Amino acid sequence: MRFYPYSAFANELQVTRPKCRKGVAVATQRTCEIPARQMLNEAGLRVTRQRLALVGLLFGKGERHVTAEGLYRELARSGAPGSLSCVYNTLRRFSEIGLLRRVPIYGAAAYFDTRIGHHHHFYANDEDRLMDVGTDIALQAVPVPPPGYELVSIDVLVRVRRSVSSHSSAAVACA
Repeated sequence: MRFYPYSAFANELQVTRPKCRKGVAVATQRTCEIPARQMLNEAGLRVTRQRLALVGLLFGKGERHVTAEGLYRELARSGAPGSLSCVYNTLRRFSEIGLLRRVPIYGAAAYFDTRIGHHHHFYANDEDRLMDVGTDIALQAVPVPPPGYELVSIDVLVRVRRSVSSHSSAAVACA
């Protein structure tokens, strides 16, 4: 079984995946299109109408951040079959096998990111919105992991809110 990052074209249910070397995605190499059914098969997942619909919604709009609830609303609006538990299970499974990246926000709340390469995020508290940080973040000192643990990655979540000047500008524009 091979696992790759994907982006899809919703109308044709085709997905684009990077060519891989020894099962590891290499983002700089050429891409090839494969049917969404093949993507699910290669990931070892049963092909269902719900999963096909979710593949189209997730990967057919380019790189994006979604919550399970938001994706479920999109699924319902599209008229495709599926329940909220189906969405949760699919997102969990896709993130386990590397098709999505789970970005925890607080407690059990999480976003799922279709851009799985290493990058950092802004989280707008007042908007409940996740955005990519456009540049690398320089860390001056990395703590040593506790005994018996190894460092896997460092993910930075920068919490932001609209500035007071942005709120007053919006209020003036609405008046």
